[in-house]
Amino acid sequence: ADTKGTSLKKNDNPTVTSKNWKAYMVAVAVDFLSIFLPLILVSTVLAEWTYVSAICLVLLLLFSAGFKSPSTSQYREGSSRYREDGVLSVRTYISFYRVAMMLVTCLCILAVDFSIFPRRYAKTETYGVSLMDIGVGSFVLANSLVSRQARGIATVENEMTKSILELCKTAFIESGKETEKKLRNAVQSTSPLLFLGFARLISMAGVDYQVHVGEYGVHWNFFFTLAAVSVLTSIINVPPNYSGCLGSSILLGYQVCLKRGLNVYLLSNERGGDIISQNKEGIFSIFVIMKGIGLCHEAREKHWFVGGAACLIWLITILLERHVERPSRRMCNLAYVTLVLASNLQVLAIAMLSDCVPGHKVSVLEKAFDQNLLGSFLLANVLTGLINLFVDTLFVSSVSALIILIVYAFVLSAFVSFADFYGMKLKFW
Repeated sequence: ADTKGTSLKKNDNPTVTSKNWKAYMVAVAVDFLSIFLPLILVSTVLAEWTYVSAICLVLLLLFSAGFKSPSTSQYREGSSRYREDGVLSVRTYISFYRVAMMLVTCLCILAVDFSIFPRRYAKTETYGVSLMDIGVGSFVLANSLVSRQARGIATVENEMTKSILELCKTAFIESGKETEKKLRNAVQSTSPLLFLGFARLISMAGVDYQVHVGEYGVHWNFFFTLAAVSVLTSIINVPPNYSGCLGSSILLGYQVCLKRGLNVYLLSNERGGDIISQNKEGIFSIFVIMKGIGLCHEAREKHWFVGGAACLIWLITILLERHVERPSRRMCNLAYVTLVLASNLQVLAIAMLSDCVPGHKVSVLEKAFDQNLLGSFLLANVLTGLINLFVDTLFVSSVSALIILIVYAFVLSAFVSFADFYGMKLKFW
């Protein structure tokens, strides 16, 4: 019997349901051991052996591919990344990219609190990039990837027959009538992020927790950044074909301002009494949005665009770092934006390359996280908060820290897989 077709009605066969549940959990356990566990090990105890570990993991996966268990492979039937006509499905490699990013994010938000996590992976102070610096930009870019503009669902009709005056009227006058409605819907959809943002702000102040204000500001945090991205991408009424050009113009203008003294202001510890000055790092860190929308729209429309754009943007990043300014997440400068774009387009290109392997299937764990992506992120933050509340992470031994991370990752995977098995959505808003 198919997993999704299994129910808990009285006339159902309990033996079949039990068998399916056991087989499903075996598949989840196998995926956890082959996907999540290597991420934990490479990010902690095997951080100095990343390349060797990657080679060993690839060899292990190739070896295990020849010994697939029939009981677990049934959950991958019909989950091919290809449609029936053999054409590569765009949504599937985008989903793979977003799930991979989510797994790394859920791991890092807890691992960074332990001494077992290498400091070079933690966020930088001023210039330079690390794993978590790239992760911040990647999360923003992932939101752009599935925005209405990137998917081509724009409210502005881009027709050649319309005059510039008519386009401007559609974009600014007519859309202004719906701004309130769009804003209300956007705030409702981002309510969990806003809730977590204010909860973090209040809880940090309540327990007198020392917050590094140079990261996002006095009141700002990453949840507010994600909410701002979602709201802005919902109410901005720009055709997707023009988003890239507009984003490039904004970034170039912003970089000019940085070179003319704005970078000194953003990196200084001086803060005024207004809300913008107190949260300048967080507010100025959302300039990646429009550029991400434009490139993501092109990536969805042209498969060849991904690999070529990754190579080109890597070259631009190198030139910017050498001749303009080093990347800085704190300022979200042009070099940082291009670095984030190049890194993520490279991951997308690798995902597309893996889809070229005949018979490649979507893993159970990937499918489960894809069905509850935001819910899994919120759950990971709740679990992280609980662990930090009851465990003094700074003084935990390496062995204990590794055990905590493995248990945390498994509990998160189990919750998400349980919800996927019974068709539940971890969504209350």
